[in-house]
Amino acid sequence: MIDALHLLKEVIRPVLLDLRLGGPYAEALVLGTACVESHCGSWLVQLEDGPARGIYQMEPATHDDIWYNYLSGAPDLAKKVNRWRVQYGNGMGADEMKFNLAYATAMCRIHYRRVAEALPDNLPAQAAYWKKYYNTPAGAGTVDKYMLAWRQFAPATLLV
Repeated sequence: MIDALHLLKEVIRPVLLDLRLGGPYAEALVLGTACVESHCGSWLVQLEDGPARGIYQMEPATHDDIWYNYLSGAPDLAKKVNRWRVQYGNGMGADEMKFNLAYATAMCRIHYRRVAEALPDNLPAQAAYWKKYYNTPAGAGTVDKYMLAWRQFAPATLLV
């Protein structure tokens, strides 16, 4: 497990600032996603042979969709995301999110960036936003699981 405050200060905040997609609500949502999806970095691939990759447990199909259907139309943002990759065009695709925390963070934030609804400003709303837009209504996660994971791993002072 990665210490949540350390992850926030050393990875999430610098990446989001570089992308110009930061701020306290974005930071909290990305951190909360890591908390609920991988117990703040306890797993780098989905358990039981699932397809999801990295501390945010993004599936390769979602990763590829972001590149083909969103970043392909936003070349300036795509360039910023590519700066966080080990080697542009390296063919690693979604597998890079297993070992590259910065790239995985960028992809998590871009996933949320595609949503038109404003970022939530409190924990219950954040949990519902994650469920609706990241885990999806058909996913196994719940609002309660998100809130429990936040309280277990994240600093209590970040978002209440």
